[in-house]
Amino acid sequence: MLKFIFMLLFLIPLSFLNNFWWLVQCIMYMMTFFFMLSCISMVDFCNLSYMFGMDILSYGLILLSFWICSLMITASERVYHYKYFNAFFLFFVIFLLLMLCCTFSSMSLFSFYLFFEGSLIPTLFLILGWGYQPERLQAGVYLLFYTLLASLPLLVGLFNIYGFYGSLNIGLLNDVGLSSVLFYVSMILAFLVKMPMFMVHLWLPKAHVEAPVSGSMILAGVLLKLGGYGLLRVYMMLTKLGLIYNVVWISISLIGGFLMSLVCLRQVDLKALIAYSSVVHMGMALGGMLTLTEWGFSSTYILMIAHGLCSSGMFALANISYERLGSRSLLINKGLMNFMPSMTLWWFLLSSSNMAAPPSLNLMGEIGLLNSLVMWSWISMITLMLISFFSAAYTLYLYSYSQHGMIYSGIYSCSMGYTREYLLLMLHWLPLNVLVLKGDLCILWL
Repeated sequence: MLKFIFMLLFLIPLSFLNNFWWLVQCIMYMMTFFFMLSCISMVDFCNLSYMFGMDILSYGLILLSFWICSLMITASERVYHYKYFNAFFLFFVIFLLLMLCCTFSSMSLFSFYLFFEGSLIPTLFLILGWGYQPERLQAGVYLLFYTLLASLPLLVGLFNIYGFYGSLNIGLLNDVGLSSVLFYVSMILAFLVKMPMFMVHLWLPKAHVEAPVSGSMILAGVLLKLGGYGLLRVYMMLTKLGLIYNVVWISISLIGGFLMSLVCLRQVDLKALIAYSSVVHMGMALGGMLTLTEWGFSSTYILMIAHGLCSSGMFALANISYERLGSRSLLINKGLMNFMPSMTLWWFLLSSSNMAAPPSLNLMGEIGLLNSLVMWSWISMITLMLISFFSAAYTLYLYSYSQHGMIYSGIYSCSMGYTREYLLLMLHWLPLNVLVLKGDLCILWL
């Protein structure tokens, strides 16, 4: 594991050299493929080195981080084109990737906490430095306060566990059964905010709308998955309490998912719509995971990876339209089929994945989550039906409003995408629909 961390560390000086943008990008892709070749399909931790190690859960999420960070650089060609502090931009992307790799491969819960918080800093700088409107300051403050306030109790909880059991090693805490409600809340609160659960989700749409394309891609692609990963790790210790109290969070997530779907139907901002839709998806993943069933755990993992690729691709698409038209409003981004006919295919492919149409990985994850939730209580079927129906509804609304209709009269040209953009979208869509063929690996990781 250490070799990948060192590769990233040595990539940092390269980002400050002149005209090394594309080289750094190529090296990132090369590292992704190196990482892919060290394939891990074991439940036990392997590749151990200095308190870093991976099991199949960490492996999938680190691979996702590598992939999304490489694609971020491909998507942010504007930063390089206008020489807008491009060296610092590369530095923050690599630093963020380093933090994420360390987070997902930490063997100790304390180092996990440290890097979990550390990944906040580069994200904040990406939003504050390369965001679009002055409101990005407010978005940054929201992000910071929500995440930090919720994660302080987690730190206290971890110290407490260390006091009782003398270790914070993930492998050694398997048979620990905690029995205090306060403990339970402090351990999961940080992750619920990061997921984000309905009611503590307000930082997410704000951060997404103000972030540059790279910020949105990493937020949707990987940072929301930190919450899910943390929950999958700490629920080993909280099973007994979880069986009693999880009903609260599951109810909030499912009802919240339905309400967010309704919010999506009223959006006129492309990015806000995609951001709210990711709250719906993560709400469903959260609900499934908290049933504490094997179905729920394995499907959460698969939906996290699927949502990471799909949501990130949608943000990349929204940015492609934004770069041409200078607006994110659906009132101006309409009739795009006349304006960018070749992009309409990609809008269709990614929208269909977003509403969990086959053969996407989203469908596989959602079927498993439906299984786990209906198994937990048949009443949840009502909200699940509503969520499934409305997620198809708002995705169709997004697709049909942006692609069909009369083109806005202020635009009088036809625009084709660059090869770079088609490549970017293909690299989002292809793994999303090809990974289904090896779905057994993803869903049987327990």
